[in-house]
Amino acid sequence: MLVFGPVPSRRLGRSLGINNIPPKICSYSCSYCQLGNTLSMQVARAAYYTPETLRMAVEEKLQRANARGERIDYLAFVPDGEPTLDVNLAQHLDAVKPFGIRTAVISNATLIDDPAVRETLCKADWVSLKVDAVDESIWRRIDRPHKSLRLQNLLEGSLQFAKEYAGTLVTETMLVRDLNETNVHLDALAEFVGKLSPLTAYLSIATRPPAESWVLSPTESTIHNAYQRFSKRVEHVETLIGYEGNAFASTGDVREDLLSITSVHPMRQEAVEELLLHANESWEIVQDLIARGLLLTLDYDGHTFYVRKLTA
Repeated sequence: MLVFGPVPSRRLGRSLGINNIPPKICSYSCSYCQLGNTLSMQVARAAYYTPETLRMAVEEKLQRANARGERIDYLAFVPDGEPTLDVNLAQHLDAVKPFGIRTAVISNATLIDDPAVRETLCKADWVSLKVDAVDESIWRRIDRPHKSLRLQNLLEGSLQFAKEYAGTLVTETMLVRDLNETNVHLDALAEFVGKLSPLTAYLSIATRPPAESWVLSPTESTIHNAYQRFSKRVEHVETLIGYEGNAFASTGDVREDLLSITSVHPMRQEAVEELLLHANESWEIVQDLIARGLLLTLDYDGHTFYVRKLTA
């Protein structure tokens, strides 16, 4: 399907997804990919759909969404493979601009050392760059890149893009147990991401079955440790550890709100107390969530934090 949705997203609100790459063509074959192993590994850019074909598909979806009164916040290029492999991506971004909806591209950044790719991405309103590792051996095990790719080129290209780009830049880092979670690597990774100055640095874990069975999510304490180390170098850090669902919705149920927030932001005790105060609720709710194994208590740097318990 060329266009799908609208779908809920903690990062993009309600978006229409644009699948501008046939499945599953990519420059990575990520060990954690929820779509399984890459069918066609490549780094050469090619044309897959004409701008007019894509524009008409988006227009049809928008008409259906409008007829149902559904809000669309973004048109998101988030295909089954790497969107910048599409040599027509710039024309696609131009073709959907008249709809007046912000555009987003979620990229693994493998081609970003190419000036033409950077110029194309500058056309989008919101761009996410994947940064899973700054160590070559760790990068190759987690992301399993095309044999021609070099991590240093990716990192240098990302830094250059950050200087050129005037839109909203975010990063996403997938945390994998026993690979990129050591303190030494997390500090180096956070230092690099800090140089990109993203609006938000997202830390995620595999929430669906990964391509490789050996891929495991870090422990809650490790995720919290990564959050704190990134927070020292990046102004805004969020963890993506649960389903998209209603994570940013106001449910009117303080229990659901607390679990939703702590699945994205570890909350200091003072913040939890304030949330309960505004909802006119008591601390017994927190005690109950802890007793039921839904909420965890973690101590860091002299403060008590509350984090949503990961599901098995």
